[in-house]
Amino acid sequence: MRISKEEVRHIAELARLRLSEEETETYSRQLGDILTYVEQLNELDLRDVEPLSSVQDMVNVQRRDEIRQGLNRQEVMDNAADAENGYFKVPRVVGEDDEN
Repeated sequence: MRISKEEVRHIAELARLRLSEEETETYSRQLGDILTYVEQLNELDLRDVEPLSSVQDMVNVQRRDEIRQGLNRQEVMDNAADAENGYFKVPRVVGEDDEN
């Protein structure tokens, strides 16, 4: 399938891209090759092929979403690298010099 340079320029404009004349020519040829390949897929006989949502024969592999007892505050704070007054203590990221 052929895609014109004007169509490539239009697509580039929609994508807010600036293309040189050489790039326009290259993309015109490359996009044409891609569309030709996609057209070949339309020639396949798919009458006996069932639609798929995935190519892998898998069922949901995630765990069940069940309500479970969470950690209590002390268990959480016991896992903290540093804590103070029941809060996580972390290194200062923003200093007084960063207020500008």
